[in-house]
Formats: sequence, structure tokens, C-alpha cells
Amino acid sequence: MDFKKLSEQYKSELLENVLPFWLENSLDREYGGYYSCLDRKGQVFDTDKFVWLQAREVYMFASMYNKTEKKQEWLEAAEHGAAFLMEHGHDGHYNWYFAIDRVGNPLVEPYNIFSYTFATIAFGQLHLATGNPRYAEVAKETFRLIRSKLDNPKGKWNKAVPGSRSLKNFALPMILCNLALEIEHLLSAELLDGFIDNCLHEVMAVFYRPELGGIIVENVTLEGQLSDTFDGRLINPGHAIEAMWFIMDLGKRLKRDDLIQKAVEITLNMVEYGWDHQHGGIFYFMDRSGNPPQQLEWDQKLWWVHIETLISLIKGYQLTGSPECLAWFERVHDYTWAHFKDTEYPEWFGYLNRQGEVLLPLKGGKWKGCFHVPRGLYQCWKVLEDIACKDLFVQVV
Repeated sequence: MDFKKLSEQYKSELLENVLPFWLENSLDREYGGYYSCLDRKGQVFDTDKFVWLQAREVYMFASMYNKTEKKQEWLEAAEHGAAFLMEHGHDGHYNWYFAIDRVGNPLVEPYNIFSYTFATIAFGQLHLATGNPRYAEVAKETFRLIRSKLDNPKGKWNKAVPGSRSLKNFALPMILCNLALEIEHLLSAELLDGFIDNCLHEVMAVFYRPELGGIIVENVTLEGQLSDTFDGRLINPGHAIEAMWFIMDLGKRLKRDDLIQKAVEITLNMVEYGWDHQHGGIFYFMDRSGNPPQQLEWDQKLWWVHIETLISLIKGYQLTGSPECLAWFERVHDYTWAHFKDTEYPEWFGYLNRQGEVLLPLKGGKWKGCFHVPRGLYQCWKVLEDIACKDLFVQVV
């Protein structure tokens, strides 16, 4: 495998295709913030704005400014979105709405904790880029609210009957593993270390189930037990695999090879578990008992699942030299670039049917925005670049 060539492929796709698409098409120059509902050619088809996607785009442009190149247009794009969020995205106390209209009127109450998590990393990255203490204040206060909501993320908007079948979900501790490192510069060492320990415990000791063959389940009881229900049997391969590159990053920070090795093992378990051996690609949802899943879209192939899988696999190879990771990376790379990349217009498709045909030609919507594709391209570019440099060094020596 030509790692240098692959690195350039991911880099050029990011810098020459994907980021320019969002920069040129998503900024609302009249009312602020970003359009996320963009059709195949980048035309706006709906003007509602979803706070978690607004924050994700702020994060991406600020992150690219911090990590890639100090391009003023990226910083300006990030601050453009941040200004809209600070004025319209919350209730005045950093309770972040889920959806607002084009001009900033709230549409959906702050029921979704992920509006909070992505606002935190967005303003954390902007603080790194600018040193503006206002951004740090927003990130830290939002993080405080997240911590206060850990036991009941949806608060008064929780639809479950109190005292009935209570389950906790994998998505939040999984996201928090990444969030902890994103805002490390804003936290005390004591707070950060305790937070990381808790996240690692949840992901690796509660949702990871060795008795099920070493896979991760999406929901468990509040006591950490399996539940033989629709939600309790749910498997989301993409979530589990994405979490594993967060765990690898934490393993590097903590100098824990055991954590990295376990994350690689789980990555390989989940890719094999979720792979559609008939049509290729990774299933969206599965039932651990082989029953029909409740999600009607269970067999769709989604962009973010495959991109996050590429990150985990190539990081697994980088950190451990696992030949299985490299073989799976090549397989998923071939599928992803053949099916999700639009060869006629910029950015990538998001939704395929089981056979790998495009279901929705949109490039952005209520759930897909400026995040997984550019973040994944960046991560793969940098890891492949590192592998290529090490290979060259070995050859020279």
C-alpha cells in the first residue's frame, strides 16, 4: 500500500473539495450562522438551522485553522457561526436549543445533550484559535451543564415514564471521551483525570460486553445490565467503532498500551460484526439476538459510519501494526470512496441503500453537516502521512 499516495488523496479531498464546498455554500451572509440543508450541487433547500450542526461547523473551521493552516477565511467562518450561536443558539443560560429558524427564533427546546457537547468543543477550539476569554467561558459553562445532566440528559423532555424501564445510552459517554481531550486546555488536571476515568469505565467496563463476543451494546440498564428489549438488544456498529479511536487517543495520552490494544481488538470485532457480507458496507443498526431491528433504516449504509471506521482502522494499524486493521482499512476505503464520494459535484453522499445505491442525493440536512467527512479526511490524512514518513525513515536507515 502506497501510504504517501493515500495521504495525498485524503488531504486533497479535504482541502480542495470538501472544505471549499461548505465555505462557499453554507454561510448565511444575511442572518448569520450556516445553512446545513444543501442539495447535491450545494443549493439551499431548507433554511432551518440545527444547533448541533451549527456548532460542529464552528468546530471544524476553528479546528482546521488550529491544526492545518492559519487561513483567515477559516477563522472568519468559525467566528461567523459562533456569533450566531451566542446570540440565538441558547436560552440565555447556555441551555442550547436543538433547532432554530433562519433568523434565530427557537423552534425545538434544549432536549438534546449533543447540542451542548458540540457547543463545548466548538467554543473550546475557538478559544484556542483566538485566545478570547469569552469563548472559554461559553465552553466551560456548557461543560458544567453537561456534567450536571449526566444522570438524565434529556431532563424534563425525557419521554420515559419515571420508574419504568430506565436505560442509559452509549452515545453520551462515547462522545465525552473525545470532548475531554478537545477541551483539555480549559480544565484542571484533577477534573480532567476524574472525567476521563469515568468515561473509560463506562465505555470499556459497562457497554463493552465480553460475554457477547467482545462487542459494544448501545443501551444497558442503569445498573449496567443487559436488557432483552428492542433498545437493549440494539447494536450500532458505527458508534462503537468511532468510540474506539477516541479510546486510542486516550490510550496514547495516558501511555496505556493495554487500552490501545483493547480498542483495536474491539474495532476489529465490530467491523466484522457489522459488515454486510452480501452487499458490502457496514449496517446502520443490528439486533444482538438476530431479531428484526425496530429501526426501519437498519440496513442503510451511512457516510459517518464508514468514515469513522476508516479512522479507527488506520489508527489501529499506526499504533499496533495490526495486519488485520490494514486489511480492513483497505476494504472499507475501497467501499467508501466508490460509493459515498460524488464524482460530479463536491462533498459526499450520506445515505445509501443496502445495495450501495444513493438514497438521498443531499450533501447536508438535519443530520449531516460539516463534520464527519472533513474530520475523517483530516484524521486519515495525518495518520497516513505519519505512517508514510516512518516507512521512508526505515527505508533510508
